Amino acid sequence: MTQPTTARVRRRTGFVHDLCAIAGRALRQMPRDPVPVVLAIFVPAFFYTTNIGMFANLVRQATSVSYKGFLVPMAIAFAVTGTSRAPVLVTDVAGGYFDRLCMTPVRRSALVLGMMAADTALIVLLCAPVLAIAFGLGVRFATGAAGVALFVAFAGLWGWAFTGIPYAIALKTGSPAAISASYGLFFPLFFLSDAVVPRGELAGWYQAIASYNPITYLVEALRSLILTGWQPWVLAKGAIALGALGTVSLSAALVALRGRTSRSR
Repeated sequence: MTQPTTARVRRRTGFVHDLCAIAGRALRQMPRDPVPVVLAIFVPAFFYTTNIGMFANLVRQATSVSYKGFLVPMAIAFAVTGTSRAPVLVTDVAGGYFDRLCMTPVRRSALVLGMMAADTALIVLLCAPVLAIAFGLGVRFATGAAGVALFVAFAGLWGWAFTGIPYAIALKTGSPAAISASYGLFFPLFFLSDAVVPRGELAGWYQAIASYNPITYLVEALRSLILTGWQPWVLAKGAIALGALGTVSLSAALVALRGRTSRSR
């Protein structure tokens, strides 16, 4: 009886178990602090509607593009960026809870990856109200229901890729102020892309910068699902950009985790 019981315990306490335990704790904490979720819906809805009011006629005259559909990736990017439990991680570090976790048999990588998994689940849910606003304004996907599903998957992966950056900063510094500042990294990347205005209408130098910005290719991949239908190369470039960003941010988070756990021993 001892061997089967031991095997069952090992299965229950494997990496997946640890990941689910950390993610579950993070998800249970979210309803206690609803303000970030409310802001993640309000801010993109505000920018989406105000940008339509300011630029829709200009863009239609210049390109004949449906600006309501064109702008949806911008709204989604605003909704999912910054949706992170990194401030909670800072609190755990400051309060000693993180150190206590490091003394348990929990896999160290699960401490961060579990919180990132919870963030990704929330990001997928946040897509629903933003898309509902777009659908209410008459936006339709050229790729149909399958395109909507892929759109949400891309959005979830973008949020996952970006969220490694605030986690890395949280583990490295333990500073709430540094976490707040990290979200400012998004705005230069975002506004130096074609997220708000078609790339062909940008000034020459601005267009050149946007061509090297990975956010441009993510936004164009999302936009193609709405406006132009299935474009494999456009989607592939978006996936490559996501992979590059995710590799950098996840590597930074794991390196910072290694440094933090070595200090916790």
